[in-house]
Amino acid sequence: MKVLVIGSGAREHALCRSLSLDPAVTALHCAPGNAGIADVAELHPVDALDGAAVAGLAKKLDAALVIVGPEAPLVAGVADAVREAGIPCFGPSKEAARLEGSKAFAKDVMAGAGVPTARSYVCTTPEEVDAALDAFGAPYVVKDDGLAAGKGVVVTSDIEQARAHALACGRVVIEEFLDGPEVSLFAVTDGETVVPLRPAQDFKRALDGDEGPNTGGMGAYSPLPWADPKLVDEVQETVLQPTVDELRRRGTPFSGLLYAGLAITSRGVRVIEFNARFGDPETQVVLARLKTPLAGLLLAAANGTLTDLPPLRWSDDAAVTVVIASHNYPGTPRTGDPIEGLADVADQDAPDAYVLHAGTRRDGDAIVSAGGRVLSVTATGADLAQARERAYAAVGRVRLDGSQHRTDIAEQAARGGAA
Repeated sequence: MKVLVIGSGAREHALCRSLSLDPAVTALHCAPGNAGIADVAELHPVDALDGAAVAGLAKKLDAALVIVGPEAPLVAGVADAVREAGIPCFGPSKEAARLEGSKAFAKDVMAGAGVPTARSYVCTTPEEVDAALDAFGAPYVVKDDGLAAGKGVVVTSDIEQARAHALACGRVVIEEFLDGPEVSLFAVTDGETVVPLRPAQDFKRALDGDEGPNTGGMGAYSPLPWADPKLVDEVQETVLQPTVDELRRRGTPFSGLLYAGLAITSRGVRVIEFNARFGDPETQVVLARLKTPLAGLLLAAANGTLTDLPPLRWSDDAAVTVVIASHNYPGTPRTGDPIEGLADVADQDAPDAYVLHAGTRRDGDAIVSAGGRVLSVTATGADLAQARERAYAAVGRVRLDGSQHRTDIAEQAARGGAA
């Protein structure tokens, strides 16, 4: 099977790594890719937002499956263009991807499906913003209605900061604050059948102790030893299946990866947000534990045959990923710095640690930083403590001037507590 992956981040590197280990995959391509993905897939220059260009490349390569990784191409309708070209595609349609592209649309779908979520208001004027902030009180949760690369949400007790963010966005969703730990749960769906994956927890804040600004994610781990063993079944029944059923009822069936960001509150599970694709950095740890070959699973979703697949197989090992970010991330990151020590990670004594590239590019013989989140260092182990030890040992072998990373990823969970 020839597979084409669209995207250039650590999520796509994780997907390509898993696909490269799948015996059913005879040729692996990625567009546009990055310096690390080039080690496992053939790279092709393409505008990932240009559906016609992506479909044309897929036809040229005679791809049997196209996987659209990032949210922006999905919201732009790239998956539709690929399917219109007669090629199976893993990723929702433009209309269904509005579940991530518009927070207001997602809230409307959840209301129709009876999915538990935070109370909220959609605001477009200063007067509506002030009324919503006053109604909920601190801490204030203000979300840009559209795509914002993981940085469109402000949670603050400072009403002026909340108001400024709301007015800068234009159209926002302001909602009540949800207490309790957060969980990410992915599900693969063909628009009818929903197959949940294993839950993970990510770390959004830039600094240790969940301090600092929101980011696209600074690390993640799986499994969650502190979570209720019935959590996945509960979310499948109350969130995932009802949402997929509601979208199909509306005439916009969702086929691809449905990501539920959840809060385990004192009142039960509540949905914080939906995404329409694999999340980064949770993908890194979830795929590290998946034993079922990936290509067949995603192709079944694209072809509408998920119900025919046997249950997924999972490793009992734990996985931890730590993001190495550029100087000044999540502000304007510094780029162009050489990255050294990557070979040292590959050669270290603990073979269950590896580096997934995100914001990197090749500059002659060197690999240099090319974005905010530069690398995801991922490791597996018999438990979270061992996986964490291996991940941070590998982080210590990577050298990037001015780089930053959190030192507390999975620390509390390894001790038996929730983050």
